[in-house]
Formats: sequence, structure tokens, C-alpha cells
Amino acid sequence: MSYETILVEKRDRIAKLTLNRPEKLNALNKKMEWELQDAIREIDDDDDIGVLILTGEGRAFCAGADVGGLVGGAEKTGYTSLSPDDIRRSFKDAQGVILGLQRLHKPVIGMINGPAVGAGFDIACACDIRVGSSKTRFMAAYIRIGLFPGWGGMWLYSRVLGLPKAAELLFTGDFLEAEEAYRIGMLNKLVPPEELEEATMEMARKVAKGPPIALRLSKMLLYKGLEMDLETAMQMSAACETITLTSEDYKEGAAAFREKREPKYLGR
Repeated sequence: MSYETILVEKRDRIAKLTLNRPEKLNALNKKMEWELQDAIREIDDDDDIGVLILTGEGRAFCAGADVGGLVGGAEKTGYTSLSPDDIRRSFKDAQGVILGLQRLHKPVIGMINGPAVGAGFDIACACDIRVGSSKTRFMAAYIRIGLFPGWGGMWLYSRVLGLPKAAELLFTGDFLEAEEAYRIGMLNKLVPPEELEEATMEMARKVAKGPPIALRLSKMLLYKGLEMDLETAMQMSAACETITLTSEDYKEGAAAFREKREPKYLGR
């Protein structure tokens, strides 16, 4: 399917989803929100895809919401014409994007090619893994214009950054630069800009070769475990391990280990 605001490429079990409004620094408008939800659902349903790379076209990852529709913006539409309850309901699309990424049955790697600001920061935090370069920087931004993180940041920041750093960025609106983001674990890898694509693809290829069932269950419990006590998490882990131990992928993995060859997983 072709889209107006995003690009989707698929090859070798890797899907690459690119925010494609470079003239607006990939700022999010309603069209992009709808298209992102559709593309995420389609990728989730594609059994030939094992991992998703999310990135931005041009010099930014995502500059947040397109301010043209906000109060004081250039457009005469958007939030200026909505009631408070309509505004609340309008965030269902934001929720669809963030929850779609977290609930995706495949790992999501954020290739953070430039600034990720506001909602763009939230989207970056919703990725499972992030790879960046010296051009990468993050900002919560909301406080600078009297807003609240409406794209899930209040849940995401403390879990990705730790509570003290999350509080600092939320309350000050300061930038988090690439070196510090790597030091505190926000970025899994930090590479020179010219190596960003290859470093991300290298990680994606490694993930894409993995066992789909075990990856799906691992991602699910990685996040669900944040909401459970240890005993419940261990009971859930036992149930999930029962699924993997009875799968064809486990038999293939064990055989490949014995035979000193690379396994070929089929997700069965």
C-alpha cells in the first residue's frame, strides 16, 4: 500500500518505516497518525517480517506534532476548533501509534537520525531499541509551550530514562544530547552519522534471524512484567516457556546448536 506521509520498505524479514515529511522535520499531522497506525497493523500481520526499523527522512527523526493546528498556529483548523472533550478523544490516534509499537509482535528498532522532540521523543521511547549518532538529540519540549506529554511520555520516560532524568527533562524542557543519552542507556548504540544506517541494519539482521515465537513472548513479558509482582511474572514465564519448549523452533535451535550450524526458524 502506498502512503502520503510515510514510506514502508520490506526486505529480508526487515520492515523499514520512514516518517516522510522532511520539509516539516517529520512533524506529525492527522494523516501521518492514521497512516502510521495502518502500517504498524499491516507489519504486525506480516509473518514474513521479523523486525521493524523506525526512522525519519531528512535531518530530523520527528519534530513532534505539527504546530500549524495548535492554538496560535498558521492553520485555522485543528485544536482551535475543538471542544475539550473532542480534544481528549483526538488523542486516540496518538494512543494507537504508541500502543501499536509496544504491542507489535516484533521488536522495534528506532534509527534516530536527528532530533526527536515532543511527540517524536515519545515515539522514540516507544521503540524497544534505539541507535543514534552525534546528530541525535531528544527533548520533551511540552513544558516550553505550556503543554503536557500527551503521547505517553509520562509512562515512557521514567521507564526508559530513570525517574530523576525523566523529571529533569520534563520540568526543564532541556535537550538530552547523544553522548549523555548513550551513557544513561537511552541509546543502545552511538555511531558516527555515516555509520548509522549500517549499524542499525546489522542489529536488525541479527534480530530478524531469531526465533519468532520466543521473540514475541519475550517482548510481551518485557513490558507486561513492569505491571506484575515477581511471583506473577514467574508464573507467566513458566507458561511462556512451555510454549517455546513445545515449538518446532526450539527443536531446530537445539539441533542447530548440536550440529554447530545457524538455525533456520519458521515461527512454528
